Amino acid sequence: MNFHRSLLLAIVASVALIGALPASAAEWKPFSAAAFADAQKEGKSILVDIFAPWCPVCRAQNPILVQLTREPQFKDLVVFKVDFDNQKSDVRALKASSQSTLIVDKGESEKGRTVGDTNEKSITALVNSAL
Repeated sequence: MNFHRSLLLAIVASVALIGALPASAAEWKPFSAAAFADAQKEGKSILVDIFAPWCPVCRAQNPILVQLTREPQFKDLVVFKVDFDNQKSDVRALKASSQSTLIVDKGESEKGRTVGDTNEKSITALVNSAL
């Protein structure tokens, strides 16, 4: 029961953070294979954030990503959140083996990925590679 309550609180907090982003911010979306494929076909800059609510590294990455995606240069970035525990088939399709994985694409081309990174400068460099 505590797990479900924690998961619900994490989702509510994420929605609150997403709702608080300014209009010039990146577009945050829950991951779906169809939406991801559409963004790729449209040539969009994409960030995929594979997270788990219980993961301390994911919690450390989140404020960095939220702040970063508020920057004007990332206004056209599409950010997909993938729940590591509840979207196992999507995690496998993305060839990820761990939560706290960040993947960036430009259109259909993967530009980079990292696992467990909480360094603001290297995360910024990774996301910049998708522009």
